[in-house]
Amino acid sequence: MIADRKNDHVRLAAEQHRPGDANEFDDVTFLHHALAGIDRADVSLATRFAGIEWDVPLYVNAMTGGSARTGDINRDLAIVARETGVPIASGSMSAFLKDPSTASTFRVLRDENPNGFVMANVNANATVAQARQAVDLLEADALQIHLNTVQEIVMPEGDRSFRAWGPRIEEIAADAGVPVFVKEVGFGLSRETVLHLRKAGVAVADVGGRGGTNFARIENGRREGGDYAFVDGWGQSAPACLLDAADVGLPLFASGGVRHPLDVVRGLALGASAVGVAGTFLRTVLDGGPDALIAQVGTWLDQITSLMTVLGARTPADLAHCELRIRGELREFCTDRGIDVHRFARPFPTVP
Repeated sequence: MIADRKNDHVRLAAEQHRPGDANEFDDVTFLHHALAGIDRADVSLATRFAGIEWDVPLYVNAMTGGSARTGDINRDLAIVARETGVPIASGSMSAFLKDPSTASTFRVLRDENPNGFVMANVNANATVAQARQAVDLLEADALQIHLNTVQEIVMPEGDRSFRAWGPRIEEIAADAGVPVFVKEVGFGLSRETVLHLRKAGVAVADVGGRGGTNFARIENGRREGGDYAFVDGWGQSAPACLLDAADVGLPLFASGGVRHPLDVVRGLALGASAVGVAGTFLRTVLDGGPDALIAQVGTWLDQITSLMTVLGARTPADLAHCELRIRGELREFCTDRGIDVHRFARPFPTVP
């Protein structure tokens, strides 16, 4: 049954992603300064956060594993990570913790990518021992803990008890042996949640916002009658989450609804240390295999560099100094949450 569910997730997730779909990343625009550009040779994509340095501010976010079919997908994704140098996260390893015979469908992420930055992935019900087991299987450099209450409540066989998640995250963060990143699966992290994670000792919060793969819709598609359609728009977008938690003091990752390199640059400008992509890359690898995704990732990194050149940003962190306009529903969110959008009207530095 677990294998069938994992295969269903891949199929339904791929069906959701259509080029050109709008989301709240479109509510973030850069004010163009025609003399802001720098030399492309001066641009570095390296990003630093929580004592970690990555060569690029882009990563392949958690997707899958747990069946023969998803093991093949993980092999392709690992090859892409190896050939492009992007970090990669495993999908939820709950299947492995319940059935060790599925180990190879996750372990392939390390076997095909021996020198890359690999993140293991467990849910917040995992014990410290299980978290360490997942890390050990992948020889992981970090551990993602995913939060997915909305998905679980819609999932016919999902969890129904969430009270212990906060204390469990704190236990794992203290004893996992690697940095712990906590991510949402598509419904966003509020400022209050990020504050809680910082106090729990988490290294990074991946906001995992609304606008990309919708796991409530996926699980509702697996329900007879589809009677949870009313939660289809639940949660906050990644840009909303980044704005909401900008001053918390915990490194943030942006994921959820990232469609192209401009969304990556927008996420970095809103304060993310790195930007994760899942659904867009999944569609590419399913359609064209690893070679197609290697080409796409290479193009994205090239285009991110080009956008940074135009914006005058030598590093991803420099993008946080670019002048932005916030509009539409995202601006309404900021008004409701007391966020001053005018602070993004940063003056372009003039030549003395």
